[in-house]
Amino acid sequence: GLQAPKKGAIRLDATRLLAPSRLKLDTHETQRIMSVLDETIVKLELGSLIPCIVDSLDRFADVLGPEITSDLMEHQELASKVEHLLASSQEGEPSPAEEQRESLCLLEQHLKSSVRNILRFLMANPSLCQALPYELCARQSSAEAFIQTFREFRNFMHERLLTSPSEEKEKIQFMEDISLRIKRNTETLAALKAELAATIQSREEKIHRKEDRIKDLKTSLQDVANNYKISVLQITQEAENQQKEELRAWQARRARRREDIEQLRAQLCALVLEHRESELALRKKKCKVEMEIEKWIQKYDADMGEKQTEYEELDALYSEEKAEVSLLQEKHAVLIQEYSQIAEERSVREQKQKRVSDELVTMTMAATRIQAFWRGYLVRSLFKTKRKKKKKAGGK
Repeated sequence: GLQAPKKGAIRLDATRLLAPSRLKLDTHETQRIMSVLDETIVKLELGSLIPCIVDSLDRFADVLGPEITSDLMEHQELASKVEHLLASSQEGEPSPAEEQRESLCLLEQHLKSSVRNILRFLMANPSLCQALPYELCARQSSAEAFIQTFREFRNFMHERLLTSPSEEKEKIQFMEDISLRIKRNTETLAALKAELAATIQSREEKIHRKEDRIKDLKTSLQDVANNYKISVLQITQEAENQQKEELRAWQARRARRREDIEQLRAQLCALVLEHRESELALRKKKCKVEMEIEKWIQKYDADMGEKQTEYEELDALYSEEKAEVSLLQEKHAVLIQEYSQIAEERSVREQKQKRVSDELVTMTMAATRIQAFWRGYLVRSLFKTKRKKKKKAGGK
């Protein structure tokens, strides 16, 4: 399918089509039309200031001169007459309609002529025209709106005069395309609105169903709350009844406990009286035992004093013997050191003697072997000489 044009391209095409291709008017007729429109705008601006000039005529009398001042005063009188005539016609005063219409037409012609004369004079003084808008009060809103609308009309005519017929056709075609596109977009928007309305309706139906469900749940919740209140009241009543029963049972138990306490108190008093004599006997026995314990403690202290004296004597004797033992240990250490040196020297001497004896044994064995070898050699030499002699004797 055809690819839809992008927004940037559409905006550029619209700007190119709507903007005129020419920047200046190239014919005298078009320039004349624009000059007439500009002159009309200036006249409208000055004409809208005439009421303010008339109201401030005392301020501008010296600047305007006697001729224009008299024209302005005459214009003011004509305007007052027209207003009076219009007011009388609206109030319904009895006067012939034809005469009133003729008078109104005549006054309007004189008023138009007066306005043209005033504008002609003001246009002949450009400096005065430029100073008046700053000196006078603001225009009326209706006059300002009309002037603004006429300026827009002037701009529109200027744009139309700058546009060629072919560009006008393209612009019309473009506007038709835009209208068609707007129509399609409107249809699409209507379809989307319908879809949105359907969606909203379905959503409202769902919400309505949910609200009904919520109402049902609220009703059931209210029922549960009521049942809960009833059950709470029942439980509270049962608890109160049970509490009353337990209170009565507790009061009965308390009465029995009080009776038991009174009986036990009576028994306690009887037992106290009964065991007071035995308590006195036990107290005497306790005093006797305490005296015996005191004697044993004194005896223990005396024995311990003797033992302490004996211990101190033994400790002194132990200290002396300990000093002697230390001295003997020092001497023993010296003797052990000397013994170690002697034992080491003895070991060295024994090792030396053993090494000498081993060498002697080795040398003895070597000498024995040498002697045996030598004797064998001598014997073999002797046998060889004997054999040689026998061989020589046999050969002869």
